[in-house]
Amino acid sequence: MALALFDLDRTVLAVNSAKLWISAEVKAGFLTRWQALRAAAWIGTYHAGFTRLESLVEEAIATLAGANEAELIERTERFYAEEIVSTARPGALTALARHRAAGDTLALLTSSSNYLCEPALRQFHMEHALCNRFEVVDGHFTGRATGPICFGAGKVSHAAAFAERQGADLAEAWFYTDSMSDRPMLEAVGHPVAVNPDPRLRRLALKRGWPIEDWGRPAPPPK
Repeated sequence: MALALFDLDRTVLAVNSAKLWISAEVKAGFLTRWQALRAAAWIGTYHAGFTRLESLVEEAIATLAGANEAELIERTERFYAEEIVSTARPGALTALARHRAAGDTLALLTSSSNYLCEPALRQFHMEHALCNRFEVVDGHFTGRATGPICFGAGKVSHAAAFAERQGADLAEAWFYTDSMSDRPMLEAVGHPVAVNPDPRLRRLALKRGWPIEDWGRPAPPPK
């Protein structure tokens, strides 16, 4: 049994869910324009491949301080159903089925929150999400993360701890991602795969001899 770890945005999904979430939150009045600009800047640097952005992730989490967890869960579930559920890449479904048939342990490994991961786990019939989680006290967010930030090298920490719990070896694990920011994780596993990679990751994958896969895009909804 091996681990098969999957990035979420632009890998399993064809979209960046964070961008869509920011837009939805601004329209609903839960984010200010300034907060949205800050978040957009973070996303841009994320996909440029910079890996020391933990402080910006923490800043994003801090904006939730005082918010009601139950309300966020409800908004996230509605957002996922309306804007995300139809964006799965066809190749992701094939890869998940292949690893499931092989008896591998499947897990999301993503910088997204556990709230977004929950509907994704249900959709893709997965049990495990290694992701960012937020501290909650008396039903409200404190504005702090629990555990290490799941980003860049932080993903390796999450994956290593998960592998130990599962009695698995990262040297035998698979990791699928589109982003150069995941280079530390790609270098930590025995089977790194670049999926619809950004330009910097494509160049690195070609240099290293890593497989490059095109998982396609979801079919447009019927008219």
